Amino acid sequence: METARNADRPAAREAGQVCNTYCDTRDPRLAAGDRTPVTASLHGRTLALHLSDNDVMGWGSVENAVPGDQVWLDRSFDGGRSWASGSRLGATAVPQGAAGWRTLMYNVDQWDTGGIGALRACGKAGDRAGIACTGWARTDWNAWSASTAAATALMMGYDRDSGKFAGWWTSATSLTSLIDNIRISGMPSYRYAISETYGKLIDEEDGDFTNSYLDDTGWWGLAWVAAYDLTGDARYLRTARTDADHMHDYWTSTCGGGVQWATDKPYKNAVTNELYLQLNAALHNRIDGDSTYLRRAEDEWAWFRKSGMINSGGTVNDGLDSACANNGDTTWTYNQGVILAGLAELHRATGDDALLDSARALAGSSTSSGHLNPGGTLHEPYEPDGTGCTSDGDSFKGAYARGLGILNTYLPDHPYSAYLDRQAATLRARNSNPLAQYGPHWAGPFTLTGNGCQHSALDLLNAAQES
Repeated sequence: METARNADRPAAREAGQVCNTYCDTRDPRLAAGDRTPVTASLHGRTLALHLSDNDVMGWGSVENAVPGDQVWLDRSFDGGRSWASGSRLGATAVPQGAAGWRTLMYNVDQWDTGGIGALRACGKAGDRAGIACTGWARTDWNAWSASTAAATALMMGYDRDSGKFAGWWTSATSLTSLIDNIRISGMPSYRYAISETYGKLIDEEDGDFTNSYLDDTGWWGLAWVAAYDLTGDARYLRTARTDADHMHDYWTSTCGGGVQWATDKPYKNAVTNELYLQLNAALHNRIDGDSTYLRRAEDEWAWFRKSGMINSGGTVNDGLDSACANNGDTTWTYNQGVILAGLAELHRATGDDALLDSARALAGSSTSSGHLNPGGTLHEPYEPDGTGCTSDGDSFKGAYARGLGILNTYLPDHPYSAYLDRQAATLRARNSNPLAQYGPHWAGPFTLTGNGCQHSALDLLNAAQES
């Protein structure tokens, strides 16, 4: 929450009551506005959620009602996954002689605890069993644009106790998405997540954001480069160096070079080496007088481009087989994207235009691939429902969009702006709900949401906004 709105906040009048600019149970007649984002039907009645954006409050109503019908609000602080059981905020019944009724106003957010909230209106016909509820929605506070709304929805899933968004490496990619949004949109409200994540997780796993999987370490290293760029805090850059050095310890002679996938897994795969390229080039570009990280980045690209992982169609397969040949495994979207950001960083370091030629060729192959873009919309080769957006693959398209966006902003002709804009327009039109939550299928329909799908959508919206 932005601290400016905490000024002169009245004290809560009752236990459990939320107070921001105003306290819960304000009269809707005093509302500064009235927007109705979601409705629901119940036995001929219409339930509606009303929002007053300037007050950051909402209320529920029921119309076409009969006396005895009930209406109330639910409030959630985790994106609609849970709410206070039995709370029924403002529960009220339609009085005799009335055909409609409404609750009092309640706050959406709880600023003193950092609670990022959502409301829905629910109701029950007085003479029948069963209830109905609208979808969840919130005001435009910290959600005035597509990307800021998506960032706020992402933060609904951030666990301030653990410092994680979800799993280990997906928390790194989510934090990077959030940092990018702060930089691009100018919304500072969630900067606290950077230091909180760092402080709570610095001693987790193997310490300093290293662990046995070298790609995990690379994701965290890049997150701390982004944090350093935004804040200027040198501790983040020191940690990114530690992560790069940890990865370098597992550069081996197998298949002529490259970083292996994990400390105990000699498999040479694409994403680990792409992350190693980007991280080392990025460190060189931020450390005065460096030669070590530049040499490592140059060695990586010299090896990668000859490794065979780039197939004849110009896309990147997952890795190398035991004979050090392209294994023909899945062309995951993130394998097509991270390499673009790495080449952009390396060009910044060296000025070698051949690097940009290679990046354009790779980007052209992935953006035009019918396999990756069926019907013109990016689609992960493995794009499941039913996982709650918690599988690794749910995060891949975001990494692709981020890498393509970095390359696009770097190139003076911005050749991929139209592609990014088209993807973002399709995403918003076909794969979102009123809470600015997004699911796995960018071409739609919206089915479910979760951290991986949400930060991937934010990555795309960030890239399109910056294009």
